[in-house]
Amino acid sequence: VQLQASGGGLAQAGGSLRLSCAASGRAVNSNAVGWFRQAPGQEREFVSCVRRGGNTAYAASVRGRFTISRDTAKNTVHLQMNSLQPEDTAVYYCATAWDSGVYLYTRSSDYDSWGQGTQVTVSS
Repeated sequence: VQLQASGGGLAQAGGSLRLSCAASGRAVNSNAVGWFRQAPGQEREFVSCVRRGGNTAYAASVRGRFTISRDTAKNTVHLQMNSLQPEDTAVYYCATAWDSGVYLYTRSSDYDSWGQGTQVTVSS
């Protein structure tokens, strides 16, 4: 399984970015795919995930601003990030795991394959 995260960059506060996670070796529509982020000096934290059945979950800090979606034709998961704030600055990682239906897939330990990360920097 390989994941390629892209779409990071520099945005101003209030702006938008769209991250993409292209998967190979595992279908995004039959597995859980999540986004996590890690700011300097902080632990990696959950951002959002989409489950095999299409259910989605969001961290409270991004709910209403970020939207996760799947493009099954391209086997890619997107994270649309609107109303960005400086506190959203972090390296964003996508991850995937076989969705057993047992876990919520909001913890790093729920995932077994990770992408390389893409930097998002939001200036005030």
